[in-house]
Amino acid sequence: MKIAHCLFAPLLLASGPALAAEPTLDLPAGKLGDAVRALGRATRTSVSVEGTELWERKVPAIRGRMTARKALDRMAKAAGAELRPAGPGGWRLLAKPARTGQPAIRPAGQTPPPSQIAAPSEIIVTASKRDVRLRDLPGQASLIDGIDLAFGGAGGTDAILSRLASVSSTHLGAGRNKLFIRGIADSSFTGPTQSTVGQYLGDLRLTYNAPDPDLRLYDMASVEVLEGPQGTLYGAGSLGGIIRLAPNAPVLGQFQGSVAGGVSATAHGDPGGDLSAILNLPVAGDRAALRVVGYGVSEGGFIDNPLRGEKDINRTRTAGGRATLRVDAGSGWTIDIGAIGQRTHGDDSQYADRDGPPLTRSSAIAQGFSASYVLGQLVIAKDWGGIRFRSSSGAIGQHLRERYDAGVPSGSVVPGTGVDAEPLAAGVVLSRGEPRVFVQRNSTRLIASESRLWRPTADGYGWLIGTSFTANRTRLKRAMGLDSSLLPATGIVNRTDEYTLYGEASIAPVRGLTITGGGRLSHARLSGAAEDVSPLSSAVAELARAQLIADRTTTRLLPSGSIVAAILPKLSLFTRFQQGFRPGGLAIEGDFVRRFRGDRVSTLESGLRFGEPGRDRIDLAASLSHSRWDDIQADFIDSSGLPSTANIGDGRIWTASLAAGWKPISGLRLDLGVTYNDSRVAEPAPEVARIALVRMSRVPNVARYAARVGLDYQRAMGDGFTLRLNGWARYVGRSRLGIGPILGEAQGDYLDTALALRVGRAGWGVTLGATNLTDAVGNRFALGTPFAIGHSQITPLRPRTVRLGVDASF
Repeated sequence: MKIAHCLFAPLLLASGPALAAEPTLDLPAGKLGDAVRALGRATRTSVSVEGTELWERKVPAIRGRMTARKALDRMAKAAGAELRPAGPGGWRLLAKPARTGQPAIRPAGQTPPPSQIAAPSEIIVTASKRDVRLRDLPGQASLIDGIDLAFGGAGGTDAILSRLASVSSTHLGAGRNKLFIRGIADSSFTGPTQSTVGQYLGDLRLTYNAPDPDLRLYDMASVEVLEGPQGTLYGAGSLGGIIRLAPNAPVLGQFQGSVAGGVSATAHGDPGGDLSAILNLPVAGDRAALRVVGYGVSEGGFIDNPLRGEKDINRTRTAGGRATLRVDAGSGWTIDIGAIGQRTHGDDSQYADRDGPPLTRSSAIAQGFSASYVLGQLVIAKDWGGIRFRSSSGAIGQHLRERYDAGVPSGSVVPGTGVDAEPLAAGVVLSRGEPRVFVQRNSTRLIASESRLWRPTADGYGWLIGTSFTANRTRLKRAMGLDSSLLPATGIVNRTDEYTLYGEASIAPVRGLTITGGGRLSHARLSGAAEDVSPLSSAVAELARAQLIADRTTTRLLPSGSIVAAILPKLSLFTRFQQGFRPGGLAIEGDFVRRFRGDRVSTLESGLRFGEPGRDRIDLAASLSHSRWDDIQADFIDSSGLPSTANIGDGRIWTASLAAGWKPISGLRLDLGVTYNDSRVAEPAPEVARIALVRMSRVPNVARYAARVGLDYQRAMGDGFTLRLNGWARYVGRSRLGIGPILGEAQGDYLDTALALRVGRAGWGVTLGATNLTDAVGNRFALGTPFAIGHSQITPLRPRTVRLGVDASF
């Protein structure tokens, strides 16, 4: 797992014939990046050069009849770089460590990069927003290469979960889930609360208070996960940490593409399949390029519904794409214009009955869902060498529609009929024996913009200053009744406009010691209103409406500070203080709407880091943190049986995490990740404690223990063929669904596994993979419908699934 600032991002995979042929080459002396570009045009070979400094290194002229591989070997030797295969095709050039006593090769006419910037081989964490090298980063960071994410078939957020012990999720279904990092978890339901995890595409926020869009991770350069609050750099909604997706950028001057597909067979269920294509098109010569990604995935169902006589009811289909146009505007300016679209449809929900036959659920109706996500963005960047600028703006629309089996009402009487019925939300009544449906629609519109100017740490200091603006509107609408006669229930609209100014600066008073301080000033205007409120007396209704619609503002200052000490060449110690917050909003309770306050997390963390993942024979990162969580926003079940949100009190969380890797022999890497969380609601709010009995209760949805082990083995087989084997096992400990006895269902305590093998050449390959090798049932999440809480619901693992895939490139 690794990441680097990719000036020339890895592009689609080289063709086998291109590498095997021996064309006559005439590549002039100059920059490595220019030589690679010329080689790519001459041989149709895809190569990435990672790191601005490496791109600018000088290489001699290369002339004569030779293969592209031989030419790349010569370039790598001249530039002090290492040549590696890039997944199912293509090549990657990475800088080797500079030898002691030798200065790094520098581009002509530029200020020499200081030692505080990465040495040629060091990993850069772009999520730091200041291009901080990994060894100087105060805090835990997980860096996942895009090639690793796509190996065995690109997944969505589940591909990130499978590689990290510290990240967890609810499991209602694709496009419906909430993510958690460490022990910072609030609730199980998709409601008005903002997520505790910030999700980003580059610098652009993907969501605000909507569920995880679960974008499929095709054609990604990397994914970075920063653990713990990130309030200074990322603002509201980063209490637990952030996840940053970095897609591969268009490559100027090259025409390339790839296709990949697979078929899968699921035990006890239906088959599935996936297909994807990536295309990079030069536009206007070397001045612009268009990169397009398209994909479709169908996952076979495996839950049976004996009540309705249906089998494999929970098939899920996902289709989407991404397009980016990059323009070289000259003088170091680049402009990216991009768009993303994805739609997910689930035929039925993913849960089963705990006490019934395995993988079955008896429900009277289909509980399908649909989720859609669209994004448009504009990114403008400039690199002056020592100072860099980046501005990202975007508009996002996200919609989620869910159906729930609300049960069969009984016990009351419909006025004037004498027929048994039960009063429902917003005054709806149904005759006894008729199944009722609850439908919820969550619609979000988000406009976000951020601009920042920064100087990477050099000559003992570095700095960052930025501004951002966010305008978010979320409408939650509810209805209940028969399919043919749904009547509205109480809904809400929440609006947030947030303006921020933030900055951070680092100084190195002595060699090996870096002190960083920062802060974020955030001013938010919050407003909201109830919709479809049930009738009250006129005076009470008018008073309630005035209280709920009134605007309010909040201003927050989030300070941060850290110290990093490099005590040995590969060993550094760190300690940091950081905060995060979420604004308040409106929540539904029964037929009424009420406010909940914003919450705040303050974390003190210390740890150490040794070596770099994937590069050193041994690498290790460990930390211990204590978090104080004030005015926790969380869910409980209200009098109508629906989840509602309230401030449940104050809590504290201890977290210990460990990530380690070992390369015992050439081509083999073993890795280990362990996370321990000890969380308590130490000071429950009195009004909630009386209802939910939260006193001394654990924070929901986070297991006390989680662990992961993995292996990756690569070997050259001769005649251009390579073999790669990747496998992992992940244990998720026991947790609770929510706060209080009603939401006290146990979940977790399961082991998930996977294994994938690829054999092929640079331009094509065949992959065989399997997940859930033991065919375990497990219980990832103890909720399917809130109307059946207390009736032993489980969300099982997908049964053992075997996938056969092929990939090809040109």
